[in-house]
Amino acid sequence: MTIRRSSNDRLALGALLVLAVGTFTVGTDGFVLNGLLPTIAADLSVSEAAAGQLTTVFAVTYAVSSPLIAAFTGRLDRRWVLGAGMLLFTIGMAGQALGESFAVVAVARVLAALGAAAFQSNAYVLAGALSSDERRGRALATVSAGMSVSIVLGVPIGVLAGNWFGWRVVMWGIGAVGVVVALLVPLLPAVRVPTVNLRDRLAVVVRPPIARVLGVSVLGTAAAFAAFVYLPVLVAPVAAGAMISWLLIGFGIGQIAGNAFAGRATDILGSARVRSISLGGTVVTLALVDVAVLSLPGALVLALASGVFGGMLMVPQQHRLFSLAPDAPTVALGLNGSAIYGGGALGAALGGVVLSSAGVWWVGPVAAFVALLAFGLALSSRAPVPQPA
Repeated sequence: MTIRRSSNDRLALGALLVLAVGTFTVGTDGFVLNGLLPTIAADLSVSEAAAGQLTTVFAVTYAVSSPLIAAFTGRLDRRWVLGAGMLLFTIGMAGQALGESFAVVAVARVLAALGAAAFQSNAYVLAGALSSDERRGRALATVSAGMSVSIVLGVPIGVLAGNWFGWRVVMWGIGAVGVVVALLVPLLPAVRVPTVNLRDRLAVVVRPPIARVLGVSVLGTAAAFAAFVYLPVLVAPVAAGAMISWLLIGFGIGQIAGNAFAGRATDILGSARVRSISLGGTVVTLALVDVAVLSLPGALVLALASGVFGGMLMVPQQHRLFSLAPDAPTVALGLNGSAIYGGGALGAALGGVVLSSAGVWWVGPVAAFVALLAFGLALSSRAPVPQPA
């Protein structure tokens, strides 16, 4: 990997902040849809379970396109991939704002997902490339913080704006921030990574240690999405409308706390311990969903705890992949992005099936079971493994 970088540490920090704003933008789009689910469903004349599949469409597109984009753009400066990705994302946001039918909005979600896939995985690659080994966890956490802050600020503001002005205004607002990020991307340090074709990328995923880590990402994300996508339905007895924003703020504050802890703790304690704490806590919180949502204070505590444990997962996952694939970190992180969004698609679809066939009270237990599977797989991949030649 070759990097033309300034010796000025403030330039590196500035680059990380631009990347964090980009992940904030993508994260706001990904999560605000959940808070606006009833409004979108009513506007597009579909059920809430069907509207939730807009998350599935986004996630499947991201998961499939991420390795393909990386393979076909391998020779390009990462800045051009980041900038083009964010511009395509904003086109997708405009399409959602203008779409008058479920089909049109779904197609726009596909475009936004293609742009997000180009931007997000490369943002983490750039963060890892700009950091030293001993500070990589904190650099990754800085970029990941954009996702967490999107839940604390972007999602609640988006839900409130959606309730006041309509969900389409929210889509326009996210797109406007995306344009600003796209204009800032050319100012980042130039980074080129080793060219890796699609066959080589697929060869990385079949390495057993990497496959297990990616499996943890799939199952851990699926567990969270199975419940979180349908948050307005889960808490309907005690919270609705603007009150959903407060639950999302609680979740987002937890995400920031968990992400910040994970960045430093991974550098000190190692990725395996932090990952186990994250998944173990997620199992417990999801298992208690049906009890917690019986009261508003319980729902707030649940949202906060879910954010803390969920926010701890991806930093140790990314750190682990850097260690397991020193010969192809870009490939490993790109595949992890696919795993995250593939898990999101699986979780959103699973939650929709459970909601429509078994009822709202089974969503939490099913999500907890999926998290338990992730925890078991994580334990099986704790042992050190020999590095590839």
